[in-house]
Amino acid sequence: MTGLRIGPRRVLGIDPGSRICGYGLVTVAAGQLTYVECGVLTAPADWAMERRLGEIARSLGEVLDELRPHEVAIEDVFSRINARSALALAQARGMALAVVGLAALPVASYPAPVVKKAVVGRGRAEKDQVARMVQALLGLGAAPRADAADALAVAITHARAAATDGAARVVPAVVSPRP
Repeated sequence: MTGLRIGPRRVLGIDPGSRICGYGLVTVAAGQLTYVECGVLTAPADWAMERRLGEIARSLGEVLDELRPHEVAIEDVFSRINARSALALAQARGMALAVVGLAALPVASYPAPVVKKAVVGRGRAEKDQVARMVQALLGLGAAPRADAADALAVAITHARAAATDGAARVVPAVVSPRP
């Protein structure tokens, strides 16, 4: 049979950013999550946007080549107040989606409140709460850096959603705040 995967699924989570992009890889086998690797991809803040995105795109391509995920989950853009920040994040998210698309990997999207609720139990959890829960869920000796923890949280959310739903939900690229 074509497409039959034997063994653990490798899920890469991405927390996109125009200066710092978090990534985290977990494996899922028989309902068990196992930590593989996490980190951040960076570009100097004083570089022009296109150069920063190009550097992060190159680095993300290297991560995909090295870690060989089976699927990718990415955090959606969420902006409460600052439209300029939302635009920069949307550009970074688009860059990440393009890199993943070039690798022909399936991708699912999750808004931050959904990720926080899936990992912490409430959609308005603070970043440090997410990092501590990721640490606990994956049995890590220390909490990962915030951007890497967020990426692992996205991977955990996708692994759980895929296990319960059979398929991930794809949501809009920009999520507006509720009044």
